Amino acid sequence: MKKILFVDDEPNVLDAFRLVLRKQFTIETALGGAEGLALLGDGRDYAVVVADMQMPEMNGVEFLSRVKQIAPDIVRVMLTGNGDQITAIEAINQGHIFRFLNKPCPNLIEALNAAMRQHQLLTTERELLENTLHGSVKVLTEILAMAEPKLFGQSQMLRDNIRLLAETLGIRETWELEVAAMLSQIGSITIPPELLLKERQGLPLSESEQKMFSSIPAIGGSLLAQIPRLEGISRIITYQDKCYDGSGFPDDDIAGEKIPLGARMLKVLGALASNESDGMSRAVAIKQLRDQKGFYDPRILAALDSCFQLASPESASAVKPPLALKFVNLRVGHLLRSDIETRDGILIVAAGNRVTPALMQRLRNFSLLSGIKEPIYVEG
Repeated sequence: MKKILFVDDEPNVLDAFRLVLRKQFTIETALGGAEGLALLGDGRDYAVVVADMQMPEMNGVEFLSRVKQIAPDIVRVMLTGNGDQITAIEAINQGHIFRFLNKPCPNLIEALNAAMRQHQLLTTERELLENTLHGSVKVLTEILAMAEPKLFGQSQMLRDNIRLLAETLGIRETWELEVAAMLSQIGSITIPPELLLKERQGLPLSESEQKMFSSIPAIGGSLLAQIPRLEGISRIITYQDKCYDGSGFPDDDIAGEKIPLGARMLKVLGALASNESDGMSRAVAIKQLRDQKGFYDPRILAALDSCFQLASPESASAVKPPLALKFVNLRVGHLLRSDIETRDGILIVAAGNRVTPALMQRLRNFSLLSGIKEPIYVEG
C-alpha cells in the first residue's frame, strides 16, 4: 500500500496522527522539513505528504514547494492552526497543495482518502501518457528505419554516442537526448530517394537541392512539435545545425548557452561522425572540430576525449563475435551486426538495428520478391 508522510515540528502531534490513522493508512512521520526531504531523497514511495504550515527553518509552503520539485506525483496537503487565509491562497495559487486543512481537522480521513484517489488518478494518467508517448516514438523510429535504413543506422550510433557524452557531462536523464538522436533525421523522409543517394555519393548538389537538405532539421522539428511532450525534443532537432556563435540555421538571435544543450551535443557528434566517415581517425576528427572556432560548444568539445575513453579497448574486446544466420533463422529481437541487403544489393536495414515485428514483415516481403543476401550477422 502507498504511504502517507506527515511532517510536523511537534513529536506529540505526529504521535497522535500515527495513533488515529494507523488502521486506515500506512503512516510515516518526519520531524520538520529537512527530515522530510531526507526521507524523500531515500526514494520512499509516498502517495501523499501532509505538512504543518508553521515550522521553524522551513515552513509548510517552502517544504511542499520542494516536494513538488522532487516528486510532482505526490499529492500535497497542508495543515494550519491559525486559519491564515493569505497563506492558503498563496499555497494554492503556486500549485503546491491539493487541500488546505485547518486544525483540528475533523474531516482529515475524508481528505486523505480524496488525496489518495488524486494520486492514483495522476499516476494512471501519467502512465497512459508515457505509454502513448513511447508508442509514438517507436512508430516514428520504425518508419525511419524502413524509409531510410542507412540514416537510421547512423542515428543508432548517434544515440549510443550521445548517451556516452551525457554520462561524461554528468547528465542523468538521457531519454529526451536519446530520442532526439534517434529522430534527428526524421525530416529526411521528405527528401526524394534519388537525391539522398546523390548526396551520399558526394555528387554536387544544386542550390535548390542544398536547400532541401538544410530544411531537414526544421521539418523534423515541426513534425515532432505536434506530439504532446515532445516539444523539447522538437526544439533540439530544430537547432541541431545551429553554430555556437549563433550562425547557421535557424536564422535567429539564439546563440551559446541559449541553444538547447541536446542540440549542441548533436552538432558536435554529427560533425564528428561526418569527419570519421571521410576516413579521419577519431583524434584527427576531434582536432578539426576544435580548429573550427565558434562552431561548437567548448565545454562539449572538452568532454570528447574522456567521453570516448568510456568505450575502452578492453570493453570492446569483451564483445562476443557475431553469429552468422540464414534468413529463416532470423528472429524478432535480434540485434544486427551487419547490413541486410537484397541479392541485387539494395539496402533494406542497416547494422545496429534491432529486428522488430514490422521490420521482420518488411524483410519477409523483400525475401519473397528479391531474395536476401546471406549470411546475416547478429549479436552473439
